[in-house]
Amino acid sequence: MKKFLLISLIVLVFSSCSNTNQGELVGVRKKSKPFYQPDPYGMVFVPMGSYTMGVGGQDITSGYLSQPKTISVSAFFMDETEITNNEYREFVNYVRDSIARTLLGEVAPEVYLISENPKTGELYDPPYLNWKEDIEWNSDNQDYRDALEEMWIPENERYFGKKEIDSRKLFYEYFWIDLQAAARKEFRDDADYRNAGLANRPQGLTDRSVYVKKESINVYPDTLAWIHDYTYSFNDPLTEKYFWHPAYDNYPVVGVNWNQAKAFCVWRTEKLNKYLRSQKGEMVLSEFRLPTEAEWEWAARGGNHLNPYPWGGPYTRNEKGCLLANYKPLRGNYIADGGLRTLIVGHYPPNDWGLYDMAGNVAEWTNSAFDPASYNFTWDMNPNYTYNAKESDPPVMKRKVIRGGSWKDISYYLQVTTRTYEYQDSAKCYIGFRCIQPYLGRNKGDNPAKASRVYN
Repeated sequence: MKKFLLISLIVLVFSSCSNTNQGELVGVRKKSKPFYQPDPYGMVFVPMGSYTMGVGGQDITSGYLSQPKTISVSAFFMDETEITNNEYREFVNYVRDSIARTLLGEVAPEVYLISENPKTGELYDPPYLNWKEDIEWNSDNQDYRDALEEMWIPENERYFGKKEIDSRKLFYEYFWIDLQAAARKEFRDDADYRNAGLANRPQGLTDRSVYVKKESINVYPDTLAWIHDYTYSFNDPLTEKYFWHPAYDNYPVVGVNWNQAKAFCVWRTEKLNKYLRSQKGEMVLSEFRLPTEAEWEWAARGGNHLNPYPWGGPYTRNEKGCLLANYKPLRGNYIADGGLRTLIVGHYPPNDWGLYDMAGNVAEWTNSAFDPASYNFTWDMNPNYTYNAKESDPPVMKRKVIRGGSWKDISYYLQVTTRTYEYQDSAKCYIGFRCIQPYLGRNKGDNPAKASRVYN
């Protein structure tokens, strides 16, 4: 009896300890450590804020495109420089190696397709690629050479017999969810489903697969942009070497269209989240993406609300007379600022947020679609106008906003309020990009333990 009473008492004590909430509403108990969003490598924090987007009454002509409007923007992280050739090359190499490992999997699936889970030691089934094994590009094995043969430029197309990877075959495939279409609830009757190439919708349900979109993008930059943008100019050396030569590793990548920049953001997101998923207890972070037009302007201003340039002044020179950006100064004296075309990123001082080259060097893609009147119909909190243009859409629907001006532009295009556009499937030798990552929360430095109730 004593033994029974002792066991009953122990059970009672433990059961009471496991139910300290006494029937009160306290929410789901946390099973993981508190979430903390670290600063992504190479990015700086841009706090939330409110500012007057657009130009004032002093610029009547531009006022038609950039009507002043007070808006508010959430906090986010932003790349401190434009994406460089070396960084974009990692993306291209990933796509190249993925294709090669898939082809080699037909020759040696146990080596190139099946990989080991580092946590459990179990083997993944195909088609997971094993990135631990090096690719033997110059293998003596005939089967290996045959498997990789389709990745090389055909012999009849090789210059001077040089064996090179065929960049025309480097396609990156990914999926994305059209949340705007889902929010509009477009597919609500059987006719819409049939028009989308699907069977009749289930009774009373919406088939969510209609909102999942697949993209297949060739990721290699258009290196010929240096020539087709300026036909009567000798830019052959840049066409041949700018993207791959180590001399240009830290120069901004160019010749990348809007679709390729978007694909890069998707790959970068998956690269980070794949690592976090492999770490026990680490939570997946928000996605990398292109900044909206409003986010870009807020970041470019650096907290200076009324100044036309990112460095916080009305002039393009400092007190010593030195030019503050890489652009086309004076009457076309390109080298007056220290560079002829693009320059190494971070060559000039950053703005007050710590962001480099928000004016000049290369113009930058934004996430926003271009419409002359978009300031009038977008919301005043995180405004953004987007349109997912199809290849069959007219060119006017493919316009995307670019900001910041470039090495070939006059100072007007360097102003934080100047907006222009380019077509999403066009690659130019003066347009690059940088990414942002939304900040999950109100503002950096918030202490959740002091902002809400906490129960033990």
